Amino acid sequence: MLTLTLAQLNFTVGDVAGNVQKMIAAAHRARDDGSSLVVFPELSLTGYYPGDLLEEPTFLDRIDAGLAELRSASRQLPQLHWVVGAPLRREGPGKRLENSLIVLHAGEVVLRYAKQLLPTYNIFDERRHFEPGPDVAKVLRVGHAQVGLLICEDGWNDEGADYRVNPFERMRDAAPDLVISINASPSNIGKREQRHQVFGDASKRHGLPILYVNQIGGHDQLVYDGASFAVEPDAGVVFEAERFVEDLRTLRFDNGRFLTLNGDAPPPVSRDGLPMMAFYQAQIVLGLKDYARRCGFHQAVVGSSGGIDSALTLALAVQALGPQNVMAVTMPSRFSSAGSVDDSVTLCRNLGIELATHPIADLVAGYGAQFAQSFGRPLEGLPLENLQARVRGTILMEYSNSFGHLLLTTGNKSEISVGYCTLYGDTNGGLGLLGDLYKTEVFALSRHINEAAGRELIPSAIIDKEPSAELAPGQRDVDSLPPYPVLDEILKLLIEGNRLAAWEYAEATAFVDGLQAADEGRALVERIRQMIARNEYKRRQAPPIIRVRARAFGTGRQMPIAAKY
Repeated sequence: MLTLTLAQLNFTVGDVAGNVQKMIAAAHRARDDGSSLVVFPELSLTGYYPGDLLEEPTFLDRIDAGLAELRSASRQLPQLHWVVGAPLRREGPGKRLENSLIVLHAGEVVLRYAKQLLPTYNIFDERRHFEPGPDVAKVLRVGHAQVGLLICEDGWNDEGADYRVNPFERMRDAAPDLVISINASPSNIGKREQRHQVFGDASKRHGLPILYVNQIGGHDQLVYDGASFAVEPDAGVVFEAERFVEDLRTLRFDNGRFLTLNGDAPPPVSRDGLPMMAFYQAQIVLGLKDYARRCGFHQAVVGSSGGIDSALTLALAVQALGPQNVMAVTMPSRFSSAGSVDDSVTLCRNLGIELATHPIADLVAGYGAQFAQSFGRPLEGLPLENLQARVRGTILMEYSNSFGHLLLTTGNKSEISVGYCTLYGDTNGGLGLLGDLYKTEVFALSRHINEAAGRELIPSAIIDKEPSAELAPGQRDVDSLPPYPVLDEILKLLIEGNRLAAWEYAEATAFVDGLQAADEGRALVERIRQMIARNEYKRRQAPPIIRVRARAFGTGRQMPIAAKY
């Protein structure tokens, strides 16, 4: 029998000293639970992913100092083995670092393993900094158990689809009693179920029980949901840690089975994850909470237009930061409807947040008059519309600079895709909460938040009104764009394609194929394709957005600006 503790913790990228202290505290708790082994996630020493910090000599020195401190701490807990993820120096040709796993025991490194499969796709770029490890299996005896060790991507190629090397084959030949995989697996819709499928299949195929330990927390665009789990060859997933929170859990492993500390079978694991909208809500809230905390912000400000995007952004910000830490600013122009201002008042009252009013009509008029005087041409049409957005963006940045609030941008994925946004205006901000949600999902998530709260946080008047930027008389989004239910299906196929869930891909494909049966539909799809391409320059200059889907704008979609499509 082996007693082990999985440490699903929220590490901060670059904070080696802070991460070391978290690990030491967790190790003491594991010792108190009677564990022989404590397991930390991938790159737990540095947080995942440190990026080009790895090219800084002083950062590598901090890593060395952190490892020395961990060795010293392990010497004080001689009954405990520590599985730690860290970047380690290597000799020989190629990159000078490996994405490594070490096992510490009584102050000594008793095992070192280098990650063999380095992902370089979507949001990952590990080959930029690391050299792949050799095709070997590493197994260590801990107590009466033979424990095999893998790092994240090493466990994702059991069907040989992406790499020529399959580390599970070597692991099967080594025949350990238990395989432990340490991970930094970012979350997106459907990812939990995908992990269960991939590692469940590998466990069954090779007859190997597996413990999968993941990190949690928000890091820039990415959010890690934890959801660490244990899988047995015949039973499948038998244990799962909490999602979106730190979870330090001690299990027993006895004769091929995972048990609780009391010797009972763990509670049954639900096959179904969170409903889609509940998942979006949890992911975005954690992403904002950690982004603000790590960047030193305690409060946020949002421009409240009376529309659905700003309303949802405010509701999510309140959940993440608390109503006392969220400020809304309404900035009516001569084109703003009285209803929009009233809706902002109702929204902020429902959320319990302060609403400030900063009219922009005189500012816009002053800009326009000076522009005409200086350049001999009046501001009208699109330039006048953009001016209003930029005046609002400037006011919000002034507020952020003056009061220290994090400005949250409110654009959704549909509008960002086709450039229905203004650079240096409504794209201003430090973080976007909705940039990976299509407009139809914005409506659905708003309704979900009201349902979950059991009351109307976001007024139905906002949810039901026809979308409009209110930058011109009688303006409606459908004057420039197809209806969002149509636009979103086209965008899903063009942006995410086969990275969509199977059901979503089938729906989008069928919808777009139906559209393209007619000349008008083919022309519409091509127009949207060109709008996506033409507006890459805007997305390149926009703030980071919290990723919730398999392919988000940012590091997960790298497209050229000056190119012919």
